[in-house]
Amino acid sequence: MRVVLLGAPGSGKGTQAKILAKQYGMMLISIGDLLRAAVADASILGKQAKPYMESGQMVPDEVVLGLLREYLHVEKPESGFILTGFPRHIAQGEELDTILNDLSQPLHGVMHIDVGVDALIQRLTGRQTCRSCGQMYNLYTAPSKLFDRCDQCGGDLRQRTDDNEETIGNRLRVFEGITTPLFDYYDKQSKLRTIQGVGEINDIAAAIEKELKTLPSEESLQAELAELRKNDITFDDLERMVLESVQSALGKVNKEVIEPADKALKKAEKAVLKEAKSIKKKVTKAAKKEAKVLKKEAKSIKKKVTKVAKKEAKVLKKEAKAITKKVTKVAKKEAKAIKKTVKKAVKDIKKKVTKATAKKKPVAKKAATKKKVAKKKAVTKKKTTKKK
Repeated sequence: MRVVLLGAPGSGKGTQAKILAKQYGMMLISIGDLLRAAVADASILGKQAKPYMESGQMVPDEVVLGLLREYLHVEKPESGFILTGFPRHIAQGEELDTILNDLSQPLHGVMHIDVGVDALIQRLTGRQTCRSCGQMYNLYTAPSKLFDRCDQCGGDLRQRTDDNEETIGNRLRVFEGITTPLFDYYDKQSKLRTIQGVGEINDIAAAIEKELKTLPSEESLQAELAELRKNDITFDDLERMVLESVQSALGKVNKEVIEPADKALKKAEKAVLKEAKSIKKKVTKAAKKEAKVLKKEAKSIKKKVTKVAKKEAKVLKKEAKAITKKVTKVAKKEAKAIKKTVKKAVKDIKKKVTKATAKKKPVAKKAATKKKVAKKKAVTKKKTTKKK
C-alpha cells in the first residue's frame, strides 16, 4: 500500500507513520528527514535547502522533488511506503503522481491528520527527539521519565532548532495558505481521508487503520492507470511526434527553400565561372599587349643606353690614351734624368778606381825588382858554393 500522511507541523504524522510502517511492513519516507540528512551531509541539494529550513520557509520544489525522485529510483519501494511531509501544494501533488505513475505505483490514498492551532503550538514547542533511535517525546503531553534521556535506549534527547514560536508561526501560516488547497485535489480523486489528530496516539492510529480499509485496491488502481495511459501521451510518443514533425518541416524546407536555393547557387556559380574565364582572357590579352609594349620600350632603352655607353667609352678611351701619353712622356724624361745621373756616378767611380790603381802600380814594380835581385844573388851564391 502507498499512502501519504498530510497534516500541519506537529500534527503527529511522523509518529503515526512509524506505527503504520511497522504494522504493515511498509517503507517510511519522511521528506523532513530526507532534507535534514541532505543538510547534514552538506550535499548540493542540502546546501540549497538549509537557509529555507532555518527560517521556517518552504524549501523550493526543485530541491524537494530532486531528493524524492532520487530516493524512489534508488530504493524502489515495491512493498509500499508511507510518505510524510510531502506534497505541500498542488504542483507537488501533480509531480508526485507523475513520478509514481511512471513507476507503475500510484497512490492508494491520502490521510489528513487534522489538529487545532493551539494544540499544534504546544506540541511543537515541547517536542523532543532521541538522537540515537529517533523516538519522539513531548514535554507537555508525553514527556520521558528522565528529562534529557530516552526511555527506550537511553540516548540524548534534543529539540529541533526550528521548534521555536516564531518559526512555528511562520510554518503554520505557510501550511494554511499553501497546503490546504491540496486537500481538494486529492478529494476529487476520491483518495482523501480526514482523521482527527487529538487524543491518544493508539486511538488516532486505529482511526487511520479504519480509513485505510476504505481505500481502492491495487487492481482497481492499475486498471485506472492503464486506462489513463491509453489517452496519455508518453515521452516516447511525444519524442516520436516531435521527430516526425521536425522531419516533415525539414522536408518542406528542403523542397521549398534549400533545393531552389541550391539550384540558384549552382546557376550563379556557373555564371561566375564564365565571367571569371572571360575576365581572365581579357586580362591575359591585355597583359600580353602590355608586355609587348614594355619589351619594345626595353629594347629602345637598351639601344639608347648602349649608344650612350659606347660614346662614353670612346671618350674615356681617348682620355686614357692622353693620360697614358703624358705618363709615358714624364716617365721617359724621368728615366733619362736617372740614366744621366747613373752615368755620371759610374764615370766618377771609374775615375776614382783608375787613380787608385795608378798609385799602387810603382810600389808593386819596385817590390818585383827587389825580389828579382834577391833571386839572382841566391843563384850566384849557390854556383859559388858548388865550385868550391
